[in-house]
Amino acid sequence: LCVLVLVCYGASRSPGYTSLAICELVFAALALAVWGCGLGPRFPLVHWGWTDFIRCVIGCLLFLITSLIVIIGHRDGAGTAAAVFGLLAGILLGYDAYITLPTWQGHTAAAT
Repeated sequence: LCVLVLVCYGASRSPGYTSLAICELVFAALALAVWGCGLGPRFPLVHWGWTDFIRCVIGCLLFLITSLIVIIGHRDGAGTAAAVFGLLAGILLGYDAYITLPTWQGHTAAAT
C-alpha cells in the first residue's frame, strides 16, 4: 500500500505528501530485513516488539491525518486515490499495532 500511495501522490497535484509514504516504506523494509535475516537477537538492547508497535502507531496516525487533509483540501483524482489508499494503510497499520502490542502477548514460564 505504501508503494500505491507513493505512486498516486507522485502523480497528483500535491507531490509533497510522498515523503510520508517513502519514510514508512523504508521503515517497513528495515523491520522486514531485521526479522528476515534474524538480526534481532544480535541487538539485545533494542526491544523489537515495542519498536514494531511504535512504528505501526506512528504510521497509522500519520497516514490517517495526511489522508484526511488531502481528502478535505484537494480535488484531483490521483490525490483522492492516494488518500483512500492512505486511509486503508492507516487502518491496516492500526490493526497491526493492535495485534503486536507487546504487553498483550502471553508470557511463557521460565525454565526451572
